[in-house]
Amino acid sequence: INMFAWRVTNIRKSVLGYTFIACQESYLCARLHSVPHIRRFSTVVQAQQLCTASPNREILLKKLDCALRESKDEEAWKFFNEYKSCCGFPCSSTVSKLITVLSYSSDHQLLRDVCNVVFKIAKEKCELLQLDSLCRLCLALARAQMSVPVSKLLRLMLQKNKVPPMDVLCSVYMHMVKTEAGMYLASNILVEICDCFYRLSARKSECAMSMKPTTTMFNLVLDACVRFGSSLRGQYIIEVMARTGVVADAHSVVLFSYIYEMNGQMDELKLFKEYVDRASVPLARHYCQFYDNLLSLHCKFDDLDAASSLALDIYHLWNSRPMKENPDLGKSCPVPIGSPYLKEVLKVQVMFELLQKDSVVLLKDKEALVIIENGKLVISSKGLAQLISKYKRSDRINELSKLLVAIEKEMGTSQEGSICNDVILACIYTGWLETAHDIMDDMEMANVSVPIWTYMVLLSSYCKEKMSKEAEALAKQIKKAGLLLDASEEMTVSECLSGVVHGSGLSVPSPLSCRLADLTDHLVQETKREVEAVSKVLKLNSSICFFCRAKMMDDTRMAYKKLQALNIQPTVQTFVYMIEGFSSLKMYREITILWGDIKRYMNRGYPLASRDLYESLIMNFLRGGYFERVMEVLNHMKERSMYADSWLYKNEFLKYHRNLYQRLKAADAKNEAQRLRLGHVTAFRNWVRNN
Repeated sequence: INMFAWRVTNIRKSVLGYTFIACQESYLCARLHSVPHIRRFSTVVQAQQLCTASPNREILLKKLDCALRESKDEEAWKFFNEYKSCCGFPCSSTVSKLITVLSYSSDHQLLRDVCNVVFKIAKEKCELLQLDSLCRLCLALARAQMSVPVSKLLRLMLQKNKVPPMDVLCSVYMHMVKTEAGMYLASNILVEICDCFYRLSARKSECAMSMKPTTTMFNLVLDACVRFGSSLRGQYIIEVMARTGVVADAHSVVLFSYIYEMNGQMDELKLFKEYVDRASVPLARHYCQFYDNLLSLHCKFDDLDAASSLALDIYHLWNSRPMKENPDLGKSCPVPIGSPYLKEVLKVQVMFELLQKDSVVLLKDKEALVIIENGKLVISSKGLAQLISKYKRSDRINELSKLLVAIEKEMGTSQEGSICNDVILACIYTGWLETAHDIMDDMEMANVSVPIWTYMVLLSSYCKEKMSKEAEALAKQIKKAGLLLDASEEMTVSECLSGVVHGSGLSVPSPLSCRLADLTDHLVQETKREVEAVSKVLKLNSSICFFCRAKMMDDTRMAYKKLQALNIQPTVQTFVYMIEGFSSLKMYREITILWGDIKRYMNRGYPLASRDLYESLIMNFLRGGYFERVMEVLNHMKERSMYADSWLYKNEFLKYHRNLYQRLKAADAKNEAQRLRLGHVTAFRNWVRNN
């Protein structure tokens, strides 16, 4: 009995003690609940504790699991929100199932909501997120053309030194680069992935190789740069590719050629030619666009000698190309991607005989100067017309004739189908009668036969234009050459000459082939096209680029002043090269002066509004601390509806000015200049927050 009484007494004490402690906890909770920040926290904790003790938790979990198994998106989302509101986030496996199931939804708003939940989980309980489910969501967002959420997800993974598997990432990029904003985000993230790869490689981390981008990823971004005209961004991506050690393939080389052609970098593109010239016949057809871009650059620079040499090589090298893969080009070849005259030049590794089967690159659609005809590379009618026009303007018809004769020998065509005959007739139909006659004389000197009816067409044209002296000279030339085979042809010549006297000419019919008609049309267009100062600005840009890469800024200024003195219109490349040069020496004040010049040129109507230029300006103004200029450029981009990558700019700001004016208020500013600068810094912080 005594033992029983003792136990009862102890139990009463325990109950009273527990009650007292519980009352104390309730009192403390009530006091803490009155504090705003702790009230929010304690409410969640209390709700989760209640949910844990409540049977509703198990019921909600079962409903959520059932909805996920049956792929009922709306119900799953509803039960998840109910569970989250009372119990917080479920376990990792349930979260992954939810993300995976909802990734297949076609509802863009639902995808956006899931994405927002992922970011919230990343802040509060990042251990709940699994890479596999994030990859699925990333791909779903990319398919829905939601590039901004995709970029946020990829950057979230990068913070943990993780990315999706490269085949998945290639699929994501394939969808992202379909839009211009997506292309810029994809290229920025590609650079960030490469930076992460550098860091992990420096630490000799085992997961470094899983971060290394593939050739296909670079090709997708480069192709998008070509399609959207972002040639300077493309040039930067090529440099990143070289630094990362990613091996370029045949597709990459063609894309390089487009970017170099758009930037006017002839010297850089010529470095690839010696390798491309040795490619096998199957690959040579693929490199058609490479030769097209190189010929285009030679024409833009008015380098007729190089253009004619390339045109002849296109025909001559075909017969010497191997039919099978060249083993030397099957290996990785280092090719400089900068000016060969610089001391230190980046080199990109290229396998010229590698053509990946799974490539999804779409090349730029344009009217080419070099085409494939009957399985061989040939100069197109447009390319031939440009060469003829430039030779005529330079008064070098004799050299044009030699080129035509050399091409004719390589082609080995008949009289009627010869390129020489087509050029003569096209010149006649364009009205360049004297040019046609000069070429005809050169053909005669080179023992290249010209059909009699070509002479007759020229004679008839002389008669129509009442050029009696030229007509008589041509008639004598025809008779002297013994081209008149019968009486009917002699009668035709006589009638033609008599037509000059009576003011009329004889119409001589001539067969007009498709190539001849096309060549004539392009020659007519060349006569209408004004001769622009393209070659001058390209040559000056090349000089400016070289001086900036060599950090010879005094020479850069002289070249820029020469451009202004000659009243030559600068291009986006002109200013970006100079910005890069000043930036390499941290001369940010000089860039603000350049920005003033850019605004003046734009006010005159010069087409300098380029995202590449704006981004280069913003990044350098952030480094130099010119926040007023940063906001100016951002306003320019906003006026032109250009997407600005706020994540990129925020990181650059934090890198250089993390603690700038964090506790300073406008009232505490020392002077007016500091107060204004504080206002611009605050405006930039607000812009980042709002974006």
